[in-house]
Amino acid sequence: MPDRPIVDVVIVAYRSGATLRGCVEPLLALPHVRVTVVDNASPDDTLDAIAGLPVELIRSERNGGFSYGCNLGARAGDAPYLLFLNPDARLEPSALDTLLAALEAHPGAGVAGPRIIEPGGELSFSRRRFPRQRSTFAQALFLHRLRPLAPWTDELVRDPSAYEQAGEAEWISGACMLMRREAFAAIGGFDEDFFLYCEDTDICRRLWDGGWSVRFEAGAEVHHVGGASSGAGETQAIAARSRIVYAEKHLGRRGALVQRLGVALGELTHAVASLTRPASRRGHLAALRAVLPS
Repeated sequence: MPDRPIVDVVIVAYRSGATLRGCVEPLLALPHVRVTVVDNASPDDTLDAIAGLPVELIRSERNGGFSYGCNLGARAGDAPYLLFLNPDARLEPSALDTLLAALEAHPGAGVAGPRIIEPGGELSFSRRRFPRQRSTFAQALFLHRLRPLAPWTDELVRDPSAYEQAGEAEWISGACMLMRREAFAAIGGFDEDFFLYCEDTDICRRLWDGGWSVRFEAGAEVHHVGGASSGAGETQAIAARSRIVYAEKHLGRRGALVQRLGVALGELTHAVASLTRPASRRGHLAALRAVLPS
């Protein structure tokens, strides 16, 4: 792509030493890229992994959550495009060019995301629908396993053919998002009420509400480890609470109550189904306690 626009890359790290260097290094060869790594008060030596690399380092005094870290990193630059990339993701230069070309070709698009490939080479279902009451209860009752391609049973678009072509999506995974800074600023960035999870759902929802579209680009590919900074069952309570925060913000008082009941039912049924997986079961029970009224 001739005359590439400058891109500010924001990587929020937390206990990410094992994957951070592999994420950062491919980006440093690109003259139009500036990399900022925000360490969200990691309890380990995460930043040692990138010692000596020419990146902007921000050491947060507290772990304010993923949204907080993203906003902190975004404020460090002024480029017209912002790439938010997980520290356990690896984006090739050609993929960044494809995402840039997509936003250049679609001036009404506020954000674009790539195909995401998991460690075993399998496709991650990163093209998604907004949470709805029917999908929350369908997942609680495992109907998404019986009817995986039905649009009412799940928020994930599970049809592999949907990942073979570019187009609009309701929302895309926050593991890799190329965002137009103008759009990011217009909606006020990430909502820091979301500590972790649902911040990507929320920002895409607000982009749509603000008159911007959301794009999925099949021609761009990122490799993603996923969950590298947390163990099994550690973050399920956070994820459940984030769904309630999203519901309270976007579904109204009555809708949020129904959503809370659906999320609670889902955590209960999944805890029962996880009897042979103690860590997962503990995570679901913690999530159930997190969403029940105190």
